[in-house]
Amino acid sequence: MRIPERNGVPNNRIRECFLAALLSVAAIAGAPAAQAVVPYVYVPSSEELKGSAIGIGRTAAQLLQMGQPQEAAKLAALAVRLDPQDERLWSVLAEAQLRSDDLEQAGQSLARAKELNPDKAGLWFAQGALALRDEQPEEAIPLIQRGLELDPKNPAGYFDLGNAWIMLDDLSNALGSFEQATGLKPDFWEALNNQALVLYEMGNTDEAIQRWRAVLRIEENAEPLLALAAALHQRGDDSDDAFNLAREALAKEPNYVLPPHQVEQLWGGKIRQAAARLLASPDMASSVERAQANATWKQRR
Repeated sequence: MRIPERNGVPNNRIRECFLAALLSVAAIAGAPAAQAVVPYVYVPSSEELKGSAIGIGRTAAQLLQMGQPQEAAKLAALAVRLDPQDERLWSVLAEAQLRSDDLEQAGQSLARAKELNPDKAGLWFAQGALALRDEQPEEAIPLIQRGLELDPKNPAGYFDLGNAWIMLDDLSNALGSFEQATGLKPDFWEALNNQALVLYEMGNTDEAIQRWRAVLRIEENAEPLLALAAALHQRGDDSDDAFNLAREALAKEPNYVLPPHQVEQLWGGKIRQAAARLLASPDMASSVERAQANATWKQRR
């Protein structure tokens, strides 16, 4: 597992509000009617510009929360032009660019933020996550490790580190990282789920099944449901139990019927084979057909 219309203010309105905040023309009173009037243009101070930049950056962050990354990126780009020394604004810009699938620009924005504040752990984690998104785990690992040096009690950092090790097929280090994540946050079900994925690939089926059951006591997510179903079916346990779990999983998230989606979620070869065997059963035919019709997964660029 990896960790993911325009309802905001229209562009023209944003632009109008911004210009109104920065510029004002003084009214000239008492001038003779025939005299040419040269308006006074107010030039804001650097501190006022910085204040405007923070406000615009806040609006960009709100647009991100509303699912409008491209609009957010436009505002965040304006904010960093007004105050290029605030690493927070560069971070918002990077996040907006990342969600807009502009990985190259996101990397540049994060690098600039890190130049401004190299001791901020979150920026190292963000660069590591970006490298993982770009399928470059070798680059991600030292970035995440540096973040963990600055913030050693960050469970999400260990989770990302574990995912990087999985991508390099280093299962031992991956398991250790995921266990550190749950040691810091016991209800971190995504990390517990990935422990089970790793254990299954290592051949420890019984322990993997126990951990998937533990995940489901925290969160009934489609991934542990289907993985547990596949493991039980492969082990020869009660088929009805496995089929019911698998049907529930596909009803929750049809994309798991697709092997490429399983690969993207870092499923190893053994669990994918077990899932394929389970889903090929005649008892699963109608659920599989329905999931295939409803699946929306598209390969990331």
